[in-house]
Amino acid sequence: MAQTQGAYYVPHGSHWPIVGSIGLFSTVIGAANLINGGHGLTAAPLMYLGLAIIVFMMFGWFGTVIRESLSGIYNNQVDVSFRMGMMWFIFSEVMFFAAFFGALFYARLYSLPWVGGEGHGGLTNYYLWQGYTPSWPTNGPGDIGGSFETIPAWHLPLINTLLLLSSGVTITFAHHALRAGHRRALLVWLAATIGFGVTFLYFQATEYMEAYQHLNLTLGSGIYGSTFFMLTGFHGMHVTLGAIMLTVMWFRCAKGHFTRENHFGFEAVAWYWHFVDVVWLGLFVFVYVL
Repeated sequence: MAQTQGAYYVPHGSHWPIVGSIGLFSTVIGAANLINGGHGLTAAPLMYLGLAIIVFMMFGWFGTVIRESLSGIYNNQVDVSFRMGMMWFIFSEVMFFAAFFGALFYARLYSLPWVGGEGHGGLTNYYLWQGYTPSWPTNGPGDIGGSFETIPAWHLPLINTLLLLSSGVTITFAHHALRAGHRRALLVWLAATIGFGVTFLYFQATEYMEAYQHLNLTLGSGIYGSTFFMLTGFHGMHVTLGAIMLTVMWFRCAKGHFTRENHFGFEAVAWYWHFVDVVWLGLFVFVYVL
């Protein structure tokens, strides 16, 4: 498709969506078979093959977009489209975590008191869970998973909070260095942000091992265990993705891909990282402290 200089860029037909679809389909089919006890080529090998195809697709597709950006064929309208797309993506992530926070609040403020006999739950408590006194944290009146202990908020969670808050400062310094044209400062602050993120993941892994090995706090520890690991686990996955994206940005900055005026790829990752910081603050307050 021919392009007019300064017009809104419409890319040529691409094979990457088909490649990505094949990778996703293979991963889901393989994972479903593996979870359900499947063996052979339709289980683990198919899942790993699908994941490899997805990684290959991401390198290829993002590489194509980077080359298009560096060639100067994106105008201001394309830049606005990218920004709007990133905004809607982050909004969808906000709604994703809002669903899990909503489940936590509903279980704690509505379901638990009702099962304990408060409000209109008196008959439920009398006939089904007589003698159960609601308290939080809990594994429910069925004592699912057995007794457990919680993670102390003022130890590793506090350290992780300080790490992520510090990373929010360093990514901001890196952004300012990029806009000022200070390449060395940009790389130093960006590397510091990556270091904070990796250290956060290390401490979270340590926390999980402590929970499983010594506190009997697992994903199967009733409503508290399931909400705890769903919220903190998905957040950890987002930190992992953010650290990978920051690493890619470091190499792109080192190669001089961005200018003072044109660096939305960096800004998009910075937005995402700040979102990760804010979500963690909510987790620290509502999951660990309260």
